[in-house]
Order: sequence, then C-alpha cells, then structure tokens
Amino acid sequence: MGKKFYAVAAGREPGIYTQWPEAERQVRGFPGAKFKGFASRAEAEAWLEAPLYSPRSARKPRPVAAAPENDGTAADTVIVFTDGGCINNPGPGGYGVIIVDGAVEQELCGGFSLTTNNRMELMACIVALRQLEGSGRPVVLHSDSSYVVNGIEKGWARSWRNRGWRRSDGHPALNADLWGELLRLTEAMAVRFVWVKGHAGNSRNERCDVLATSTARGGNLPPDRGYVR
Repeated sequence: MGKKFYAVAAGREPGIYTQWPEAERQVRGFPGAKFKGFASRAEAEAWLEAPLYSPRSARKPRPVAAAPENDGTAADTVIVFTDGGCINNPGPGGYGVIIVDGAVEQELCGGFSLTTNNRMELMACIVALRQLEGSGRPVVLHSDSSYVVNGIEKGWARSWRNRGWRRSDGHPALNADLWGELLRLTEAMAVRFVWVKGHAGNSRNERCDVLATSTARGGNLPPDRGYVR
C-alpha cells in the first residue's frame, strides 16, 4: 500500500499528516471533526483549501460514477452514510458521517460522554444535514437504524410532534430534542432516508461505524446535555 496523506480540516491541530496515529490524535473525541485520507499531498492540500459546500454559490451537477451504494440517484444528488452508537448504552457514544459529492468524500465524527445508541444515530443524521443545509441539493441518506429511517419515512416523528411529543400510547416520545431538529432539517430540504443492513459489507456504512466507535472510545468527550436518564 502506498503512502497516505491525512488532511485534517477540523480538529485539534488542522493540517496534513503522513501517519494515521498522529492524525487520529487530532480528530478523536473532537466534536465535528473533519478529515480524509488521500494518495498524494497535492490532493490533500486541494481538499483543505476548497470548501466542499458553498450555500451562497451555484454549483454545476457533477457526474457520479455508477455504484450500488448510490442507488442510481441523479447526478446532483449528495449521498450520505451515517452511523452512531455507544458503549454499554447508555454510555460514552460517538457518531460517524460520510458525505459523498461526486468524487469528493468528507468524513465527520463526534461524540458525548454519556448518551444512547439512538441519540447517536439521530445526531449523525443531524450533523450530516446541517453540513448540507442551504446547498439546495437533493440528499439520499443511508442509515442502519430502523428507528431513524422509519421515524422519518413512516411519519412517526411528525405524529409524535403533532401530539406534543407523545406516542400513540400517551407516553413521552424519547429524544424529542433531536427529532425536532431532524424534522426541521428534513422539511427544509429534499431528503430521502434509506435503510441499509449494518455489518453486511457496505464499506461506507462500516467506515462510519469505525468513526463512531473510535470516537466513543477516545475519551475527553463533552456531555450530551439533551440526554435525560
């Protein structure tokens, strides 16, 4: 395997690193960390210098190579993969995101010192969509969480909101703070949620799992102020 260059756009010390352990120290446990590996320093420098998304400027559609993970979507569609989880549930948790825009991929991760699996699954989607908010691009978001996908695609979350964040049995709907923000984002954007089976060979889903797990185990995580025991 050839030498890799790791570009850290958001971390403790942004820059380009030639060793993964050194780059990992900059992003592990850092909320909203942004980093990506490249085969050449020139590619890494170009990625650092050029913002991926500019909501105020027009972008021409970019051809997307055909791939099963892209679900045959239109060329201007942004493809997103997310995952989240925590240790012991509740416990230290993390989320991972991959945003695929044509030939460019962006990775995001973050976490909290005490949270739940479902909150991290939701947070992964929120972080991804906040990154794309205002871009005007259609989004297909892949998640292995039936809780998240069904909550949006089957309208469960909207029903909970309409009932004052109560389920049909009258009990409080959990994670109302995150569901409310996710609904705000999805109602302002063209987003389709797609369920993918976890740990089934999908390289991007598995990479998101690695990002989430490494963050959860990294320590020095902030509190999840919305988590209620």
